[in-house]
Amino acid sequence: MQAWPGSAYPLGATFDGGGTNFALFSDAAEKVELCLFDEDGTETRIELVDVDAFVWHTYLPTVQPGQRYGYRVYGPNDPENGLRFNPNKLLLDPYAKAVDGQVEWDQAVFGYTFGEPDSRNDDDSAAYAMKGVVINPYFDWAGDRLPKTPYADSVIYEAHVKGLTERHPDIPEELRGTYSAIAHPAIIDHLKRIGVTAVELMPVHQFVNDSTLQEKGLSNYWGYNTIAFFAPQNTYASAGDGGQQVQEFKSMVRALHSAGIEVILDVVYNHTAEGNHLGPTLSMRGIDNEAYYKLQQDDKRYYTDYTGTGNSMNMGHPHTLQLIMDSLRYWVLEMHVDGFRFDLAATLAREFYEVDRLSSFFELVQQDPVISQVKLIAEPWDLGPGGYQVGNFPPQWTEWNGKYRDTVRDFWRGEPSTLGEFASRLTGSADLYEHDGRRPVASINFVTAHDGFTLRDLVSYNEKHNEANGEGNNDGESHNRSWNCGVEGPTDDPDVLRLRARQQRNFLATLMLSQGVPMIAHGDELGRTQGGNNNGYAQDNEVTWIDWEHADQPLIEFTGALTRLRREHPTFRRSRFFDGRPVAREEGAPIPDIAWLRPDGTEMQPGDWDSGFGRAIGVFLNGDGIRERDRRGADIHDRHFFVLYNAGDDVVSFTMPKAEYSPRWEIVVDTTGELTDSGLHDGGAVLDVAGKSVVVLRAFEEETVGTDHSVAASLAAHTAPIDMVRSPAPQPELPH
Repeated sequence: MQAWPGSAYPLGATFDGGGTNFALFSDAAEKVELCLFDEDGTETRIELVDVDAFVWHTYLPTVQPGQRYGYRVYGPNDPENGLRFNPNKLLLDPYAKAVDGQVEWDQAVFGYTFGEPDSRNDDDSAAYAMKGVVINPYFDWAGDRLPKTPYADSVIYEAHVKGLTERHPDIPEELRGTYSAIAHPAIIDHLKRIGVTAVELMPVHQFVNDSTLQEKGLSNYWGYNTIAFFAPQNTYASAGDGGQQVQEFKSMVRALHSAGIEVILDVVYNHTAEGNHLGPTLSMRGIDNEAYYKLQQDDKRYYTDYTGTGNSMNMGHPHTLQLIMDSLRYWVLEMHVDGFRFDLAATLAREFYEVDRLSSFFELVQQDPVISQVKLIAEPWDLGPGGYQVGNFPPQWTEWNGKYRDTVRDFWRGEPSTLGEFASRLTGSADLYEHDGRRPVASINFVTAHDGFTLRDLVSYNEKHNEANGEGNNDGESHNRSWNCGVEGPTDDPDVLRLRARQQRNFLATLMLSQGVPMIAHGDELGRTQGGNNNGYAQDNEVTWIDWEHADQPLIEFTGALTRLRREHPTFRRSRFFDGRPVAREEGAPIPDIAWLRPDGTEMQPGDWDSGFGRAIGVFLNGDGIRERDRRGADIHDRHFFVLYNAGDDVVSFTMPKAEYSPRWEIVVDTTGELTDSGLHDGGAVLDVAGKSVVVLRAFEEETVGTDHSVAASLAAHTAPIDMVRSPAPQPELPH
C-alpha cells in the first residue's frame, strides 16, 4: 500500500476528502505499526517511519471513511519502570472518532497470563479488540445554532440515552435506546412540555462493558468506563457502528437545537476502562503507559487510584492534557455540544497529589477560546485525600451541589436543626460560591441524580434494595436521607400513597423555586421507580428504563407548571445573591429584597435558626428592583412572592406579610391541592398550611383576573394522582 510521510497534526485518523492522515503520540515507543483491517479480518501492517516530537505519522492516499484500524506499538516491557509495550496487543487509537465492535473478553486482551500478574502474555489480541474507524467528517448542519441559554434561565434534565427511550411506545422499536430516539418528536415534545432547556446525557463516549458484570448477566449500563474520548458510543446508534454513529449523534444534536434545547455531555476524563495492573491492554496502557496514567512512584507496576476504578489519568503530562483538551474542543466544534459535566472532577485538579484549583487543566480551560465559552459543570469530589471540593472550583465553573441535595432531603424528612442551612441552599448557597465572585448560578441544584434513589423511591424506601446487583446489597450508598412515609416499598394504603405523592411535589417545588440552576433526573417528573435500587449502574433492563405506560400524568403537569412559573418570574432565577438590605420602591418605606418570617409573621431572629425544632418557615421575596437589567438595559421588576414551607406533620397557621408588602395575595402553588380555590388572601391575615406541604403566594394585581397560570390549577384538589394510589406495577424478574 502506498504510504506518504503525512503530518504530526492533527492526532488521530483524519480524512481530508482524498486520503487519510494517521498520527499517534508515544514518547517511549521504539517502533509503531498501523494495522488496517478488511471486512474479513485480514490485517495489513504499515510501519510508521516518520516521527516528529514523539508523534508517529503517515498519510495513506487510498484509505477512505469506513476503514477499520488499530496500532501495534513496540518498546520495552518493564512494568516495574512503568513500561508495558507489547506489539501482540492491538491498540485502539485514543483519538479514534468512531469505534467498531466491543471488547471480547479473552486471555489475549491482557498483557499478563491469568494468575501470574508479573508475567508477559504474547497472545495476539486483534480478533478480540475494538477497532477505530476512519469517519467522514462532513455533515449538513443546516444552519444549526447553539441555543446559548443563560445559566439563570436553564432547567437541566439528566438523562440516559437508552433508559429514557427504550420503553417509549411512540418511538419505533428499531430506534429505541438510540440517539435517533432522543431526537424523536415524542421525546422532544415531552422535554418542552416540562420546560427543559438542556439535556445532560450520561456518558456517550465509547465505553467498555466489564467482564465481571457480563459474567453475572449484568452490564456497565451507566457507561462510566470510557476507552475513547472522541467516539460516540456505538451501541446507541441505530444505523450501525462503521462511522454511522457520528452522523446519527450530530442529527440528534441538530434536532434538539432546533427545539431550543442544549446538549450537555457527562464526560469521564478522570480514568479509563483499562483499570489497574490486572486490567486489559486495550489502548493507552500499551501506547505510553507512563505518559497517560498516574503511577505509584515507589513501584510503577501499580496505578494511583483516586476514582475507585483502578487508575487515574496523569494530569501532569502535557500530552494527556492535550488529549483531554482536544477531545473537549472536538465535541464543541465538530459535534456542536453546548457544555460538559465532568465526572469526579476533583481528579482532574490533581496535577501532583493535592487538589489544586490552579492546576494546568483549569488554566488551559480558562484561556481556551472555545471550551471557556460553553457550560462547565463539575462533580466536585473524588475518592482521593481532600476530595470533597464543593465550592472550591474556579469562577467560570458551576458545580453539582451535594450540600443542596442533602439539606433539602433532611428538611422534608423532618430532621431537626436544618432551617439555617435550608435557607442558605434555597437562596443559592452564597456560603459556598460568593467568596470568589461567583453568582447563584454556580450552584447546580438537585435532589436526585442517576446515582441514588429516584424521586419516587426517595419517598418510598428507608433502605436500599440492591440485591439484583449481585453484591449482597453491599453496594450503593447506605445513608440516603430518605423517608418511606411509614411503609417500606409498595403499598395499597391510600393515605401513605397520597403523602408520597405530595412529598414528590414538595421536592420538585423546592427545587424549582430555589436560586441557582435546577436539575431533574430523568423520569422523576413522571414517578419513575427502580424498586428501591439506589445503584442501577449494572441494570440495563426494566429496573432502570422509564416506564412510560404508567407515567404519573398529574406530576408531569405539575412539573411543567413549576418550570413555567420559574420562567415567567425572574424572582426565582436571580443572577445575584440576596443581601437582605432594603430595595427602593416608588411608594412607602423600603422593604428588604428578602425576609425570613416565623409562622407568626415576625422576622426570624438569630436564635430561631438553631432552635433545633423549627420545621416551618416563610420567605418573602421582593420583586421590585431585582438589581438586574434586561438586554435593553431597563431594570427588571417582578411581583412579590411569599413562600411557605411546612415540613412538620401538623397544620401550621402562618400570618401573611403585612399590607405594606402587598394588600392581597393569590395562591399559585399548593402541593396539597386543598387551597386551589381559596380565593384571595389579605395581607396580615392567617393562612393554615397543611403538614408536609409548600404554598406559594403571589402579590395580587388586578390585570390577572380571568387568567389562571397557577401550579395549583394543575392538581386534582384533595386527591393524589391515580397511579400513585395503587401499588406500582410488578417489578420484572431481575438477573441474579
